[in-house]
Amino acid sequence: MISVISFILNAIKIVFLLGFLVFIHESGHFLVAKFFKVKVNEFSLGFGKILFQKQKKETKYCIRMIPLGGFVSMEGEEQRSETKGSFSELSVPKRIAIVAAGAIVNILFGIIIYFCLAAISGNFYSTTVLETIDGYSAKESGIIAGDKILEINNKKIRINSDITEIISDSKGKELDILIERNGEKKNIKIKPTEVITKTVGIYLGEANKNANTEIKSIYKDSPAMKVGIKTGDKIISVNGEIVSGDYEKAIELIKNTKEDKVHLTIERENKNIDFEIEPIVSKSYYIGASFKFVDRNFKDNLYYSFWTTVKFSFSLVDNVKQIFTGNVSMDQLMGPVGISSTVASTETISEFIYLMALISLSLGITNLLPIPALDGGKILLLIIEGIRRKPLKENVEVTIQLVGFSLLILLSIFVSYNDVMRLF
Repeated sequence: MISVISFILNAIKIVFLLGFLVFIHESGHFLVAKFFKVKVNEFSLGFGKILFQKQKKETKYCIRMIPLGGFVSMEGEEQRSETKGSFSELSVPKRIAIVAAGAIVNILFGIIIYFCLAAISGNFYSTTVLETIDGYSAKESGIIAGDKILEINNKKIRINSDITEIISDSKGKELDILIERNGEKKNIKIKPTEVITKTVGIYLGEANKNANTEIKSIYKDSPAMKVGIKTGDKIISVNGEIVSGDYEKAIELIKNTKEDKVHLTIERENKNIDFEIEPIVSKSYYIGASFKFVDRNFKDNLYYSFWTTVKFSFSLVDNVKQIFTGNVSMDQLMGPVGISSTVASTETISEFIYLMALISLSLGITNLLPIPALDGGKILLLIIEGIRRKPLKENVEVTIQLVGFSLLILLSIFVSYNDVMRLF
């Protein structure tokens, strides 16, 4: 009974989230089209068989069976028309505004929601040092409690994550840090401390929830997978030291091992099996300073919420760029199955709303990519039309859109397959 109720609740969450984001996306197209006096023949949520419809003036409003999208059908959109209220009779800038409106609404919605969540939580680390740690470069270079970091390598520091990002990307190179101490500015040179860690590619669960030494999942092509470790195996000891179900101890022993190989004893089907694993060695860089929390006043809350939201938004854009530069594997993309699984796993309202903001932003940014069949592809064709001062031939446009749509379908199948494989 509990599993049935859980399934129904998860289904409601998934349908509501995807349905709502599609609704505001299509509403963007619809409202801007109406603003420019374009005749909208149909506003539909979903695809396939019509479950509900209502005719109101010139527009038919529909809810269809498959809740994985939607569309706004405008006069003169698919085939050029010279009738009054035709989309094709508008100027290029107006048509671009209509096509871009859906993605822009998704982006604005995601930004606003993320900003509101950040402002409500109000737990931000400042750029003012609370304390420094022995053995790290901050203390050795003369950084003290109370110092406020203003710039690093002439780059203005607005929020704490700016500091973390620059230090992490430094690869251990010396940094020129401008601080403020007792009202005076001072330059300090710091070479971040290198910390070497080792991993074998296993996941032992989420802290404070289901974490223990039972292996919940194994990363693809990881050292653990290559030697034959399986999901469900339970780690008994690391390098001969008993861990007794303590996942933190197991992780620390693996991370800080001094040997070339990690020795694991695992329990599988009431038998102990020994493994020798050559770990992945990674280098991280820190200055060894902790930072004060921001005072919870209205001004600081708005400031940190704003810049946190800006950084979050640009990070999503950067992630999209990395797909095309090859820095992110296609295997890491997530489709409807993966999104649904993630939505279903949310446990609190704030988690659900955060995910809604994230998906909305991603949907908006992705839709603006200049790929045929996406809004960005349509915008590109309109820009070409504006440059040429005449539209492409209809059959050429249709062919481009069909090719783009076919490629998107193939990509969706590939991504959905990976989503399903990750579930098992």
